Amino acid sequence: MEFAPLNKWIPLDEGPLVIAGPCSAESEFQVLETARQIATIPQVKVFRAGIWKPRSRPGSFEGIGKIGLSWLNKVKSETGLLTTVEVAKPIHVQEAVEAGIDILWIGARTVVNPFSIQELSESLSGIDIPVMLKNPLNPDIKLWIGAIERLLKTGHTKLAAIHRGFSQFEKSPYRYPPHWEIPIELMRIMPGLPVICDPSHITGNANMVPHIAQQALDLEMQGLMIETHFDPLHALTDAHQQLSPSSLKTLVENLVIRSPKGTFEFERSLMELRHDIDQIDDEIIQLLAKRMDIAKEMGRYKSTHNITILQLRRWKELFADRMLKGQEKGLDNYFLSNLLRLIHEQSIQIQTNVMNEKKDEPNDDPNTKK
Repeated sequence: MEFAPLNKWIPLDEGPLVIAGPCSAESEFQVLETARQIATIPQVKVFRAGIWKPRSRPGSFEGIGKIGLSWLNKVKSETGLLTTVEVAKPIHVQEAVEAGIDILWIGARTVVNPFSIQELSESLSGIDIPVMLKNPLNPDIKLWIGAIERLLKTGHTKLAAIHRGFSQFEKSPYRYPPHWEIPIELMRIMPGLPVICDPSHITGNANMVPHIAQQALDLEMQGLMIETHFDPLHALTDAHQQLSPSSLKTLVENLVIRSPKGTFEFERSLMELRHDIDQIDDEIIQLLAKRMDIAKEMGRYKSTHNITILQLRRWKELFADRMLKGQEKGLDNYFLSNLLRLIHEQSIQIQTNVMNEKKDEPNDDPNTKK
């Protein structure tokens, strides 16, 4: 089943789709005032606001609830903006559809649960309304794809994915690190699926939003969902990551919209560079295969001499040496350290397999048989 193109369910001009609005609908005044200011930005087509807010702990502001739907109706009638809200339960779907909401989105905390997604999919069956699905909190592309597939099975083709970053334990400058390779892989596996970026959640910092927004468009994502509040400093939720309408206007006006294709001369030069990369990649694969063959031989040698697989001192020395050489060549530390660890883990696994094979071999030495 093919996905409906974005411009078939949202009226778009040239450039990316921009969805904007507060993290949470807090009051009728706050919603309408934010919408009025946002509506002066031509690139913004959809107004977003959370009215049901799944919070990590009880006691936090969990949204204004159903009453917020009437405020969104006023936004639509007064500004002409389409409206979208997050839904997490079938009752949310029913109330939002009955209220005339134009687009629904399913949040990260819901996408992570296949049972919840199945219930929502069933409640949406037969309802012709676009649905956007945020990535799950954890970096699991299968969960994300599975959620999209459940909606596809109900006949929905007006679907989009929202990339909002992923949780991780490692220290990062981002609230939810983007792990760009995951949405890129999603676009490869599901061609035609519109992917929209949520730089507000990725960064958790309003000052960083423009950079991530530009990076998302450079990676051929088709739109942006940006949290915007007429008075961000006094927002009840996620105050640090929300932009003012004037800041949003500046961001949108400064976006560089790049073409996916260039002139003939550009494409020819690009083909030459891609050819060079293909050759280098082939060499890398050949060298990795050769390295793993040596690792297999090391496993046999260690097994014969009854030596442990992991040589911690050697690994520490190797890691420090390769990191230093990589730094001298200008390689990124994070990239190189992860690459070295992956190679080492595979080498350890190969040596373990060799030792297990040796252990399982029949012993034909009559001197060792009872």
